[in-house]
Amino acid sequence: MSKPGFIRVKLLQADGGPKALTDPFLCVNIKEAVEIPGRGTQLVQKKRTLYPEWNTCFDAHLHEGRVIQMVMMERPNNSVSDVSIGAKMLSDKCIDGRSTTCWLKLNPVGRVEVQLQYFKEEDNRGGSAASQLPPNEKATGMGIIRRGAMKQQKVHEVKGHQFIAKFFRQPSFCSFCTEFMWGLNRQGYQCKVCQCAVHKKCHNKILAKCPGSSLESEETMILKERFNLNVPHRFKVNNYMTPTFCDHCGTMLFGLFKQGVKCETCGINCHHRCQKHMPNLCGINQKILAEELANIRKASVGSRPWLDKSSASAMGESQEEDEEVKSESDYEKIYEDIWQLTTDVATPVPPPAVRRKFTPEEFNFLRVLGKGSFGKVMLAELKGQKKFFAIKVLKKDVVLEDDDVECTMIERRVLALGCGHPFLTHLHSTFQSKSHLYFVMEYLNGGDLMFHIQLTGKFTVPRAQFYAAEIVCGLQCLHSRGIIYRDLKLDNVMLDKDGHIKIADFGMCKENIFGDNRATTFCGTPDYIAPEILKGSRYNASVDWWSFGVLLYEMLMGQSPFHGDDEEELFRSIMHDKPRYPPSLPGEAADMLRLLFERDPANRLGMPSSTHGLLRSQPFFRNIDWDKLEAREIQPPFKPKIKGDADTSNFDSDFTAESVKLTPPDKELLKTMNQQVFKRFTFTSAEAMFAA
Repeated sequence: MSKPGFIRVKLLQADGGPKALTDPFLCVNIKEAVEIPGRGTQLVQKKRTLYPEWNTCFDAHLHEGRVIQMVMMERPNNSVSDVSIGAKMLSDKCIDGRSTTCWLKLNPVGRVEVQLQYFKEEDNRGGSAASQLPPNEKATGMGIIRRGAMKQQKVHEVKGHQFIAKFFRQPSFCSFCTEFMWGLNRQGYQCKVCQCAVHKKCHNKILAKCPGSSLESEETMILKERFNLNVPHRFKVNNYMTPTFCDHCGTMLFGLFKQGVKCETCGINCHHRCQKHMPNLCGINQKILAEELANIRKASVGSRPWLDKSSASAMGESQEEDEEVKSESDYEKIYEDIWQLTTDVATPVPPPAVRRKFTPEEFNFLRVLGKGSFGKVMLAELKGQKKFFAIKVLKKDVVLEDDDVECTMIERRVLALGCGHPFLTHLHSTFQSKSHLYFVMEYLNGGDLMFHIQLTGKFTVPRAQFYAAEIVCGLQCLHSRGIIYRDLKLDNVMLDKDGHIKIADFGMCKENIFGDNRATTFCGTPDYIAPEILKGSRYNASVDWWSFGVLLYEMLMGQSPFHGDDEEELFRSIMHDKPRYPPSLPGEAADMLRLLFERDPANRLGMPSSTHGLLRSQPFFRNIDWDKLEAREIQPPFKPKIKGDADTSNFDSDFTAESVKLTPPDKELLKTMNQQVFKRFTFTSAEAMFAA
């Protein structure tokens, strides 16, 4: 029998042996030994494949016969080598609960370095894994792990198509207008269901409804009945002697022979896999037909002046340009408000038009403080002034490909608003190069709460209470301005040199959430995501108070309140499980956590509509003088050890050992980038403007 408990595996690095690996990643398959009648015992994969990022962890319970397969891959999707090893064999490498590091040999070549730690199964009292280490062993903090945030791309639904933004790195053509579509200057949309590829400007003009097969789609039936358009293609397998592109998904037909099918009547071409998605519009130019239909609709609207703007837009007009203009005007108003709030009224203030602009050349980049798919956060010194800042660097191509331009602008605006609050990270300036965006922020050299909880296992009640109270002030400031944060976690709460907290990283924020306005995007870090997001419901600030509950539980308990081997199990736990509250947890803390884990968003503690009273009035916070707290007049219970202004000892060495060099951009792709979308990114705070 396998010993009870689970193994935590942290992926460190890969070695391809004699072969240099290009952007390697791991696929992890958890397989179970299953007895199949007549075929004996076989390994069966019952859960979906995991794709953990480097320096992150995954857990595997030690079930009898469980095997972990790690497959080394290279992007885009090439298998290199793999290893299969029993979960128990991995746990046997751990001694007395300590973490250990080892290399696993891959077949046929290469190896992968992993960090392993075995945890006993939790007892009935709900003790954390960290608390079960030997008395003389310090908690390693592996009870809580760093996880990256996730965000689903915005889906644009048109005629049943689920279009998401995409930049095509290879030559492609729009299936609607048949014009060229490639590079970062020509954003395309691609349907997640049928892979139909179109320009952004063309996506709302598409005629055929997305099907599983379009032959009997509703739109095909409408065109057939009203316009007598039901002309099936006569497809035949074809050998292409010259490069040819699919008229549905826009990409090239690959292969040496029989690469695709060609209509004998109209000459249209497509992949074999795309044939079933082609509508019955043989010989019909969708672009011309769509323009004529649009003219008919406009004439219809003109003859019915009582139709309001929303009705007209529902008949085919796009509001995207109006939204962009509104965003720009909002930006200008916000900037003026920030200027007034962050400037001493007694000081002569020049107009924003003459504000100073910084450049990358004015900074010395010293250390990496954090890293993600977006880019890096680096410690930098302003040359000649011995002033140190944390600079977050985003790759423009990644921002464009992920359709995150507006999210980036929101992050910039929220950071600027935070300049006037004691518990929000302050922004010094923003600037850009042709390939990167730079956020220059105050350097909080105390490190994040994740780093500190990894040293102690969990926080004392007074320490957790102090951090929680300051976080409440920061969140309530954002909510009062119609901003929901959506990514509250230990990693995003920093300590300054005195031990006060600062909420950082506003890349998931959503603006204008007032009254009945709601957000709909599925986003956040898995352990902290609220049930209403998992349900796909429209939501508001309630999601931040759920995440606050998870963060407070982690600070007090040293582990997460909800668990699962993978995201599916974790989300099921969030939806249905009740966290454990051991006797060692103060009753006032447990009571408040239960109210924060209220699954009815409107009644959750922290919401104005909650029947449980005000969050600040909870017994857990009875020792907090909120006025003194907001004035930073309360002495923090813990002060980080800091050797100097440029000290990075409170940051994970996995990051600080990284090279500060930025990944060079693809020069050819860079030429195709539309720089105009970033024209309003540059900003300089009043404090930076007048600093010596």
